[in-house]
Amino acid sequence: MFLRNHVPGENQKPCSNNTVMKHIERLRKIISMAVRFEWIKSDPFMKFQPKFIKKERGFLTETELAIIENKAIFNESLKTVRNLFIFSCYTGLAFTDAYNLKAEDMSRGIDGEMWLTVNRQKTNIKAQIPLLPKASQIIEKYKTHPKAKDHGTLLPMLSNQRFNSYLKEIADITNINKNLTHHLARHTFVTTVCLLNGISMEATSSMLRHASMRTTQTYCKILPKHISFEMAILKEKIFNQKNQ
Repeated sequence: MFLRNHVPGENQKPCSNNTVMKHIERLRKIISMAVRFEWIKSDPFMKFQPKFIKKERGFLTETELAIIENKAIFNESLKTVRNLFIFSCYTGLAFTDAYNLKAEDMSRGIDGEMWLTVNRQKTNIKAQIPLLPKASQIIEKYKTHPKAKDHGTLLPMLSNQRFNSYLKEIADITNINKNLTHHLARHTFVTTVCLLNGISMEATSSMLRHASMRTTQTYCKILPKHISFEMAILKEKIFNQKNQ
């Protein structure tokens, strides 16, 4: 009840249901440890069942992605943030992993093309991602940027808060009525860039380096165009079998 009603500060709202559940999940880990070490006699959450409200994960459509890519932006800070956002749309990198990206994270892959090999900070699992041309162009553009050189990184990243603040301005000037955040880029990579273009769920999950396929499934949304694409392949296979 405290979490549901407490207002953290001025112009802020109480926690949403799912945020409340996440706070309780974290607290329960400590409570469970306390029970194991016999600091407390029993788990007061024993009969508590967390109830999450399922939410639709946002992503950019092909059209929206193209609008942001092609929008003429004259403010240099906004332009840089737009390009860095697009980079994550084509790599699926989380904010922290993009922020810490270094030259040594790039290498030739099995196909002779450039790949990113990144130890994900969140899971400490190695992610291997082939670089698409758009992502390569953005790395080439910013690798000599003064801020990137000072930090020893490939990209001149900002803080997450400032980054998302600029993205809200970009949403306004492109008339995209969505909550534009860096994390939206990761969802866009899964749904619009990968699955919509025929990349399997397994390959997409491997590039994201999720702990389980179930996590990847929460990121993606199977669109009618993707179903049509898959069915066209099936129809062609059936046709070829009948005519052999």
